[in-house]
Amino acid sequence: MPGPRNQKKKRKSQVKPPPKPVSPRPESFSDVNTTECADRSASVPHPLHSPIGAFSQVQEELDVHNTEHEAHDGLVPQTPYIHDPGNGPRVRDTRAFLYSYFAQPPGLNDPLCAEFAQEEVCQMLCTVLPEETALILWYNKSRVTGRICPACQRLYRLGDHLPTHMQEEEAYTSKENSPIELSLEQEISGLCSPVCFILASFNYPGAIKSTWGRMADELSSETWELLNSPGEGHGDKGLGLLLKMTRLEDLGLAQLCLPEIDFDSGYDSDPSQTRSHISDQERHAEKRVQLARSYTTA
Repeated sequence: MPGPRNQKKKRKSQVKPPPKPVSPRPESFSDVNTTECADRSASVPHPLHSPIGAFSQVQEELDVHNTEHEAHDGLVPQTPYIHDPGNGPRVRDTRAFLYSYFAQPPGLNDPLCAEFAQEEVCQMLCTVLPEETALILWYNKSRVTGRICPACQRLYRLGDHLPTHMQEEEAYTSKENSPIELSLEQEISGLCSPVCFILASFNYPGAIKSTWGRMADELSSETWELLNSPGEGHGDKGLGLLLKMTRLEDLGLAQLCLPEIDFDSGYDSDPSQTRSHISDQERHAEKRVQLARSYTTA
């Protein structure tokens, strides 16, 4: 049987107002832009190919970028041509060193150094020796006291007390007990230590002791035969040839460049020239010994 509560619910459902009409949503700013872009893209057709002018512009920009990149490469610091591993400076790039501030200028006041300082002498040495070895030899012969060791590339001056390569050298090459042959060899070839001299004469082991610190006029015929032999065939970057060349006052360039001429033939026919030649050799040998002693006692 329906009560008063059910009638009240029925009356509320009948009096319920109708739903409000939904107003249309306004177009947003993004929708307007999308519509305009769509209309614009539909009205203007895209080209099928890129214009040639744009490609040229890109190519020019790439060229400019490459030029700037090369310019930046030039700003990158070069590998140093001198470095110090801990026991004295070494020359890494001899040609760069020769044009640097650190290279000692040629000894133009010394007649022998002035002769070797000529560019033609350097060119001749480069024809018979590897370039690095030839430049080092040219530097050593054209400078009064500046030296580069051909074996270890140590940079030094005559008279310097040099650090040893090995501990065993210290007692033998100390300033108090330094042998005269060491100073003589530094002046003759630039080889700075006994170890470097042994390395240079490695192909001629029988001539090591008899050649160290001596010039050609002080060598026996047996020693010359050993030096002129083919050797043991070890690659030495021209050090063996440098060892032989530096025994001669003119590095043997006269015989190398003009082998058909006998430069010593006049001495056999004229005894006075022979005596003069021997006395010159003796004076040169005495001068070398005095100079070497002055370096060791300085």
